[in-house]
Amino acid sequence: MLVKNDPKVINAWCFYDWANSVHALVIVTAIFPIYFGATAVTREPDWVQFWGMEFQNSVVFSYAVSAAFLIIALTSPLFSAVADFSGRKKLFMKFFCYFGAINCGLLYFFTKETYAISTLFFVLSLVGWAGSIVFYNSFLPEIVTEDRYDAVSARGFSMGYIGSVLLLIFNLTMVMKPGWYGISDPSLPPRIAFLSVGIWWIGFAQYSFAYLPSVSFGRKPTGNWLLKGFQELGKVMTELRRLPVLKRFLGAYFCYNMGVQTVMYLATLFGDRELHLDSGALIAVLLVIQLVAILGAWLFARFSARWGNFRALMVAVCVWIGICVSAYFVQTGTQFYVLAFVVGLVMGGYSGTVPVDLRQTPPRRHNRHRFVFQFL
Repeated sequence: MLVKNDPKVINAWCFYDWANSVHALVIVTAIFPIYFGATAVTREPDWVQFWGMEFQNSVVFSYAVSAAFLIIALTSPLFSAVADFSGRKKLFMKFFCYFGAINCGLLYFFTKETYAISTLFFVLSLVGWAGSIVFYNSFLPEIVTEDRYDAVSARGFSMGYIGSVLLLIFNLTMVMKPGWYGISDPSLPPRIAFLSVGIWWIGFAQYSFAYLPSVSFGRKPTGNWLLKGFQELGKVMTELRRLPVLKRFLGAYFCYNMGVQTVMYLATLFGDRELHLDSGALIAVLLVIQLVAILGAWLFARFSARWGNFRALMVAVCVWIGICVSAYFVQTGTQFYVLAFVVGLVMGGYSGTVPVDLRQTPPRRHNRHRFVFQFL
């Protein structure tokens, strides 16, 4: 029987944030979007050939991100149901981790000639990252007691920001000062950065896999996992129809998450393509954002513990709305940097203050943890 609040298990759980957050920073936010936008341009301003057709490069990037999350949205309910029935959450988490990290490493071969297939690698690496996060987050209620949800979640976010910053610093020096490493090919440092993310992700995840429980709650399932998964999913959908509050919440969370993800994933392209900011300075700003986000994660955890997760969530939503409205009027680099600082603060509290039990109205003040958009 798994004992909750085991320090080794908690450390292992938090350490997976250290392992996988480098993908979100280096691949999705910092280096990859800039490299993606400069690699395969066939004519100005940023038109590229993609599977025999011509598109704007920024459009291809946006659609690639959208395709990845559409795939995970369609598949995660079934995978989650199967994992819940079988108790094999770590098995699914491992699969998506290795799947995402390998595809991330394959981006080392991203050149103008491999633009189309490399875009597919990028999509699949996102699927692996998002898929592993689904099962990673679902471990939290099983390894800690309810009163520690916020503290442990914030600790995991903080470790993720610290780990991703360390690797980004190394990659940033390699991109901006390739001569320090004896590199003359300007395309090689970014590609090494992509490979380093895959190695970092798999390597540090081993500590998490060593201590996280292999079977949740000691379950010993019988029968066909896939069939039972469909049955479990059907039960959840039936129950969902009887919970109008939960249906409204899921719809609201969809809109909230869609807006936040759009800001986080397209901010770099906005600074690069619309404001024409220097690539080195832009990446450096993203590095500072991660450091600010550590403070943000701690502040939102304290806010939630003192005033409740609903109030903390409302503050976060209002700030995000202000960010989106303000971004419409941004025209200079200084304005972009100030807005980025605010994004860093609120980003640390993102996904950290949503109630679990939506059968109650209003929700209990102390029922809080990272919300996992899945059916478990």
